[in-house]
Amino acid sequence: MTTPKSGLRWLWLAGLTLVLDQVTKLAVIAKLAPYQDVIPLTGFFNLVHVHNAGAAFSLFADQPGWQRIFFIVLALVAAVVILDLLRKVNGRTRFCAGLALILGGALGNVIDRVLYGHVIDFLDVYAGTWHWPAFNVADSGITVGAALLILDAFKHK
Repeated sequence: MTTPKSGLRWLWLAGLTLVLDQVTKLAVIAKLAPYQDVIPLTGFFNLVHVHNAGAAFSLFADQPGWQRIFFIVLALVAAVVILDLLRKVNGRTRFCAGLALILGGALGNVIDRVLYGHVIDFLDVYAGTWHWPAFNVADSGITVGAALLILDAFKHK
């Protein structure tokens, strides 16, 4: 009889998310001036270079700086919880994949906060003059991961 593998085998997905996030951010830093350059790719999608000192949708970005340490600590605590959950869980593909995507995304944004004091965002989706707040690969990983967790909650008994 073989011992079931833990959900830690999904760490490759967290690592992939983290690496893709950091590589794309380095490319943006090298090619686009912050708040100046725009590369239109379609009629609804641009590449830009913006800085977000806050959370999602720039929440708390206008605060005097406490949010940087707060979001770093919050993400690191979440990473520890996620690693513990992955260690204990087996056989729930959506759940483990979701946690891994959230882990990779959270750590990607933590690296930005530690290195730059803000998160680098560069994906700009828009319709006409309305623009969704710019985001990055880490944010995409967190969003897709959260969606997988919600789906798993409905599907898993």
